[in-house]
Amino acid sequence: MDLEQVGKIIESIRMEVGKVIVGQKNVVELMLTSLLAGGHILLEGVPGTGKTLLVQSFAMALGLEFGRVQFTPDMMPGDILGTNIFNFQTNEFVLTRGPIFTEVLLADEINRTPPKTQAALLQAMNERNVTIDRHTYDLGINFMVVATQNPIEQQGTYPLPEAQLDRFLFKIGLDYPSLDEEVEIVRRHGGGTVMPKPDSYGIQTLISKEHIAYARTTVANIKLSDPLAEYIVNIVRATRSHPAIETGASPRASNMLSAAARAQAAVQGRDFVLPDDIKLIAPALLRHRLYLTPSADIEGVTPDRIIYELLGQVPAPR
Repeated sequence: MDLEQVGKIIESIRMEVGKVIVGQKNVVELMLTSLLAGGHILLEGVPGTGKTLLVQSFAMALGLEFGRVQFTPDMMPGDILGTNIFNFQTNEFVLTRGPIFTEVLLADEINRTPPKTQAALLQAMNERNVTIDRHTYDLGINFMVVATQNPIEQQGTYPLPEAQLDRFLFKIGLDYPSLDEEVEIVRRHGGGTVMPKPDSYGIQTLISKEHIAYARTTVANIKLSDPLAEYIVNIVRATRSHPAIETGASPRASNMLSAAARAQAAVQGRDFVLPDDIKLIAPALLRHRLYLTPSADIEGVTPDRIIYELLGQVPAPR
């Protein structure tokens, strides 16, 4: 598959998602970048900004199996993974598969469940398989977690552990729509009080799963020059020496930034990476990997502020 075909795939997904979702162009673009890079996404936004509908529409446009888990404080790991149940007729244990056995998993309000249940996703996100009672089950190359959380709610929530956050390629914030966009949302979806069904808006699957695999292979072969590889590493290493950061990004962040930069170049229709690709995706890729010092946190310093500061300080190759 050449880059022109990849571009057609990207544009078809954009158009189909746009039949349901109004605005959020930057969010959709980062989701496409994550898809091509084979990464997972953490969506953060206040209730009612369309996070669930966006993920459903995205999965439908891709033709991938969609699964949703509403995380609650009383959930156990087995509720996500599944469990072996003894069948008295066959005299053997049979696996009852949990909702993790899908292709696009919406982990809705993931911070509402305790860390032991959140940790049920760790192996799946890193290796795309799960182990249940010493048996390992493959989830497939298209397995993708899109988790959501509400940034303003603190009571009854459990912050995601650092190791889990590090497995998300992007942390993407959903802002309120503009005036014109919100008017269009009311025109399009204001006929009822429940969330609309994406299929009622005529979303079509115009690509196959093989197309997704071919597109990822094409993206992985996009050229990343040695100076740009060094630029990526210098940005990540700079997070480890900033006085306001207690713990900076790991080498995994460097690898993920490299893969995401290639995917971003493809989304922009290029077969080579530019420094602007790296600068564009760096905030979404790094903001959940930086842990501020207590004094910086008290002063109201944000990870995004530091990232933009570092991007201005680390010299980009010409």
